Amino acid sequence: MTQRSDSPRVVFAHGKESGPWGSKIQHLAAIACDLGFAVDSPDYQGVDDPRERVTRLLEIKPIGQPLVLVGSSMGGYVSAMACAELAPDALLLMAPALYLNGYPGDPRDCPADTVVIHGWHDDIVPVDASITFARPRAAALHLVADGHRLTDSIDFIGRVFADQLKRVGTAERG
Repeated sequence: MTQRSDSPRVVFAHGKESGPWGSKIQHLAAIACDLGFAVDSPDYQGVDDPRERVTRLLEIKPIGQPLVLVGSSMGGYVSAMACAELAPDALLLMAPALYLNGYPGDPRDCPADTVVIHGWHDDIVPVDASITFARPRAAALHLVADGHRLTDSIDFIGRVFADQLKRVGTAERG
């Protein structure tokens, strides 16, 4: 991955059962590209240990001005847990697999611009996990009438994400 430190960059982390260019990531990557962000989506397929995925992301050492981390499900855990070392400017989590058995720790040093989107009808990750994460951080929390994959909310997620990228992009230039 060729990176310039002064380029705006979004780094996606896909879920356990997904791949690096699933439909949600493709949709959000197109939005990021349209707004002038470089996009990376490492392939974590075959790596079932969430801590190992965090280690892989940290080894990549993504950089950008601004740097935005985006994760879905297990990828949400990966992105959130990487914040302490990578110091992103923004974080978008979709149904993040936080506070579950096998997913140890509490994310530290998440950016002020942290947004969480979770489906009320999620049967994989309890919605309470996102509430527990968002509350002490005063993170923006959007609870939607959807399930774990958030397939019915993709347009809403895209609008929220575009707004977030515009905020951090403006802050970097201002």
